[in-house]
Amino acid sequence: MGALTASLIAMVGLALAWITIEIACQPCLESGREAIDRSLNPDYDPDDDDPRLPLNPNPTPSDHSISINSTSTPVKIV
Repeated sequence: MGALTASLIAMVGLALAWITIEIACQPCLESGREAIDRSLNPDYDPDDDDPRLPLNPNPTPSDHSISINSTSTPVKIV
């Protein structure tokens, strides 16, 4: 009976330790988990998150030689 009690106390102690670490390190753990989720997502593009990048990296020239009916197809290069 003593072994059962000791193992039960050990499991409860481990569970309380895990909960304590989760609560104490919550901001760090959340940012790390988000980074892992982004790195495992095949549709994630890191350029979409960088606020320093211009909104239109290839602006069209402002001359009037471009037809109004011309269409452009955006190409996403990974």
